[in-house]
Amino acid sequence: MKKKTEAQKRMFRAGCQRTWEITTLEPDLAYLELAFPECPTCPHRVEPEGAKPFCTLRPQDAPHPFAGLGKLKL
Repeated sequence: MKKKTEAQKRMFRAGCQRTWEITTLEPDLAYLELAFPECPTCPHRVEPEGAKPFCTLRPQDAPHPFAGLGKLKL
């Protein structure tokens, strides 16, 4: 029998360091409103071709998505 997972309240952080407390099962979220004054020029803004721009919200306690690259020996 598959265990039911319930959505939990978690803190999510945007690239600009703003945080949101959101109840969800999702590991990452997209902030589509982009309502803050710095959003149009934010370096963390994602502009996919043919889709609406967004900001990725990651769990506050998650490591940086490129943290593993620091361990590479070139």
